[in-house]
Amino acid sequence: MKNRRLFMHVLGCLVAGFMLAYAWPVFGGSYAIRNATIIPVTGPEIVGGTLVIEGEKITAIGRDVPVPQGAEVIDAAGLYVYPGMIDGGTALGLMEVYSVPATVDIYEVGTYKPHIKALVAVNPHSVHIPISRVNGITSAVVSPGGGVISGQFAILNLNGWTPEEMAIKASAGIAINFPRLPREDGRRQRPGQQQQEGGKERTEKQIKELTELFHKAGRYAATWEAYDPKNKQPAPDKDLILEALVPVVKGELPAIIAVNAEQDIKNAVEFVDSLGIKAIFQGVTDGWKAAKLLKKHDIPCFVGPVLSLPGNKDPYDARYANAAALHKAGVKVAIISGSVPDVRNLPYMAGTASAFGLPREEALKAVTINPAEILGVSDLIGSLEVGKMANVIITDGDPLQMRTHVKQVFIAGEKISMESKHTKSYEKFRKR
Repeated sequence: MKNRRLFMHVLGCLVAGFMLAYAWPVFGGSYAIRNATIIPVTGPEIVGGTLVIEGEKITAIGRDVPVPQGAEVIDAAGLYVYPGMIDGGTALGLMEVYSVPATVDIYEVGTYKPHIKALVAVNPHSVHIPISRVNGITSAVVSPGGGVISGQFAILNLNGWTPEEMAIKASAGIAINFPRLPREDGRRQRPGQQQQEGGKERTEKQIKELTELFHKAGRYAATWEAYDPKNKQPAPDKDLILEALVPVVKGELPAIIAVNAEQDIKNAVEFVDSLGIKAIFQGVTDGWKAAKLLKKHDIPCFVGPVLSLPGNKDPYDARYANAAALHKAGVKVAIISGSVPDVRNLPYMAGTASAFGLPREEALKAVTINPAEILGVSDLIGSLEVGKMANVIITDGDPLQMRTHVKQVFIAGEKISMESKHTKSYEKFRKR
């Protein structure tokens, strides 16, 4: 009996050790990428440089950098080192196949859901994640959808066994689908959704209700700040919806507001200005028509998808040149994919924006440092600097060009497998 208990104890320890070994990613490696052309984005290009990764961070970068003892040396002669790219608008991890409802976790029931967190529904093992990261995308802003206030968006690294491990910022702000005016043809701005009777009045009512909800959140915050349990007064009633809006009302977190048509953009600017909240506009397909207004109110824009069709009365290149027009007006711009399967095409969207007027350096910033600065995480990601998270990619050319290959990806210092469903299929069928 005693031997049996001892055997079970030893077996339990072995099983626990095995599970622990395979349940967590291995961080803390040491790497030295040498002889590369390093593009820090926020600093000058370094030819024949060395970048050192220790643990999760970049610890050295320059031409005459010593290699730490025991570090794995990667000879990158003839190659380029860039910061990993950031997609500022996607539902990556919340959807696998859109036509299969059981795999879609983007939407929740309700109109106002600021307390709903996208992070808790993220699937770290989504097939779309390795497909995206082997193309150089290392981080993403993941937002829920549906309703007027969809919930809280999260900033994630595209690596980890659990959503919590992936999180750079678990609750980074709230996502708002700004109420849309009817189009000239009588339909709502969302394709396929018929406009109801009194469409304009309905939209104005929604904007009024949304504004009042934020005012209520301000009063809710003031009530709780004035509450003192020492006075032996009953505590105010808790309200999850209002409580989730308080950080936005106080200016501690931003709102990402999805808005596209010109008049809707003007209405959204008025809404933001009246409340005095921090806002990021997302989508902004008619941004080129309201660029001066956006600059005047200092509202940064997550623009995209770039590779989409123009409106019926717009020039053929309206979507392609939108980012350039906003940048020319002085608006801070980031490029987003706006979808799940297209996250991997993010660099090519930035490349297209560059081909249609956005300066090459700005196009690169639009998928690296700009989204990081807009979101307030530029101290962690977005460029190659000592002390920042080691989100690094090695390429054989300009990552915004389709012919460029991403040779290696590091996320938070971990050397990522360059295998995905696409690479497996390629290797399988090229031998046929």
